[in-house]
Parts: sequence; structure tokens; C-alpha cells
Amino acid sequence: MFIVGMLTWWYGDGWRQRAVMIRERIAATSDFFSIDLLLRTFFSPFRQISAGGVDGPLGLKLRAFFDRLISRIIGSIVRATIILIGSVAIVFHSLVGLLVIVLWAVIPLLPVIGLGLYMTGWAPSWS
Repeated sequence: MFIVGMLTWWYGDGWRQRAVMIRERIAATSDFFSIDLLLRTFFSPFRQISAGGVDGPLGLKLRAFFDRLISRIIGSIVRATIILIGSVAIVFHSLVGLLVIVLWAVIPLLPVIGLGLYMTGWAPSWS
């Protein structure tokens, strides 16, 4: 009865709880990198406090324009790099989560497989 209850939990609620934990880990990684926010502000100036309009001669306006342009280019490069790293991290967590879900199904079978290998006389060769 204990083994039946354990297997019922393992392939029922245990599997669902593991899937929820993996989903929460992926959501936390997505929240950590804030990919949606970075995409919305992709061409915003990077750490530029005075990004507003400038009054004055043409040379000053031109200089302010190029300052903002360079700041936007740097910002988009930094944001693209973080988006790429975050995407790789999310894919990594997804693949590891998929592996965990698959292994979760196999783990209860390992004692049975081990017993079968023992009964056939198989022994690993470590040399």
C-alpha cells in the first residue's frame, strides 16, 4: 500500500509540483533579465540624464543630437547583449527543466533495472 501511494504521488502530484517549480524558475529568470522591458526601451538613451531638447545655436543642437544618438546606440548594444544572455539563460533553464521532467519519470524504475542487472550477473567495468 505504501509503494502504491508513493508511486501515485510520484506520477501525479509530485510531477505537477516539479513542473510548477520549473515554470517558476523560468519565470524568475525572465523577470531577472526583464526582457520585455528591455525590448520596450530598446532605443532609449543609455543612462543619459540630460536627454531633453536643447535651445541655443545650431552647433549646440547638433552636438546634443549626436550625444543622444550615441547614447541610444550604446543603449541598444547593451540591451541587445542582455536580451541575448537572458534568452540563452531561459533556454538553458527550459532544457534542464525538460531533462528533470523526463528523469522524474525514470527514477522509480532504477531500482527495478538495478535488480534486473544484478540477477543477470552484469557488473560495470571501471577499468
